[in-house]
Amino acid sequence: MTVWTGAGGRGAALAVWALTRAVLLLWVFKVLEMPGLDVTVDVSVIYRNWYEVLRTGSYPLDDVTWQYPPAAALAVASPALLPFLEYASAFFVLVLLCDALVLALLLYASGRPGTRPAGAWMWVAGVPLLGPTVYARYDLMVTAVAVAALLAGVRRPRVLGALAAFGALLKVWPVLVLVGTAKGRATRRAWTAAAVTAGVLSLVAAVAMPGAFAFLTFQRDRGLEIESPAALVFHVARQYGWQGGIELRYGSMEFTGPQVALVSTVVLWLSVLAFGWLLVWRLRSRTFAVHTAADAAFTAVLLFTVTSRVVSPQYLVWLVGLAAVCLVFRGTRMVPCAWLVLVATGVTVLEFPLGFAHVVASDAQGVALMAVRNGLLLAAALTASWRLWRACVPGPGAGRDAGEISPAARADTPASAP
Repeated sequence: MTVWTGAGGRGAALAVWALTRAVLLLWVFKVLEMPGLDVTVDVSVIYRNWYEVLRTGSYPLDDVTWQYPPAAALAVASPALLPFLEYASAFFVLVLLCDALVLALLLYASGRPGTRPAGAWMWVAGVPLLGPTVYARYDLMVTAVAVAALLAGVRRPRVLGALAAFGALLKVWPVLVLVGTAKGRATRRAWTAAAVTAGVLSLVAAVAMPGAFAFLTFQRDRGLEIESPAALVFHVARQYGWQGGIELRYGSMEFTGPQVALVSTVVLWLSVLAFGWLLVWRLRSRTFAVHTAADAAFTAVLLFTVTSRVVSPQYLVWLVGLAAVCLVFRGTRMVPCAWLVLVATGVTVLEFPLGFAHVVASDAQGVALMAVRNGLLLAAALTASWRLWRACVPGPGAGRDAGEISPAARADTPASAP
């Protein structure tokens, strides 16, 4: 067991990380060729074009594929930090550095009482399962912010709030890391810091450049992306003569045709129901452990992923990062859910970029890949929700005071009460 724990475990994790990331770099630099689509075009063409627009002092107002909050401009413009490298090369190097930062944070956290290196191993194994796509999008950078927020929040809720707000202005979803903060002082500190940080940064973005919030319109008009769970309805319907089609819209392949708008509306209402469930869970929860914030964030992102109209392959790195934070804590309830996400991540690379032509064609292989990947994510979401509820909401006759830290929680770490 020394290979997986202690100094031996950390050394092994670093070695495997170095080996797998070397392969990822060989792929994105095209020293090695992965079959399927060229996933680096988003960086070398789309991101690069956005960067040129941002340099003029404006957001890409005339490009409907710009669907990101204002701080995303920082990620797109980040290659300017390495002016001695070509844009795409600099971007890949910066993503590598963020990848290394996440591993360092997870390894550091695993040295505290009540923790373990399983989270670092989740990150080491999960990221390369997505193939070169994970280095050819800025989602790993966002995930690094979310991971840092959750780990810092164990002892510093204000830092959690500030980082959550910054992450939300990068790509919205990191705001969900706030959902599981312990009731009382920790929540007041974290949520206040988040509100202040978001307000200040939003004001700066709006004043600095026009079009900071144009992404809201572009996001509103998006349709049903063919890799989303709800899209499976139309993949199957195509086998029985459904007359709709697939078009490249808003930067992704979307279904168009009869009943697509109806299904998209249903999906939006499912997201509302997911939010409602999280609200009820929050109000009824009484037991908050040191791992609850991570478990709740992981569950929330799973719920909004499976009820989203758009589920791009790189979204899986969000779940891998949050699962890794959960696994740092011995008391987490999310171990089986993390395994489901890890398998789903491996299936994802089979559908994109390797088998994307089959997904677009809705043939037997494409339908099977979508059914398996999205089925695993749905199973993970439902299992996580059930486990989170059982861990935090008292049964009939229970009498804990709101926000109490359970004895089991105290065993996780001395810092169980932020």
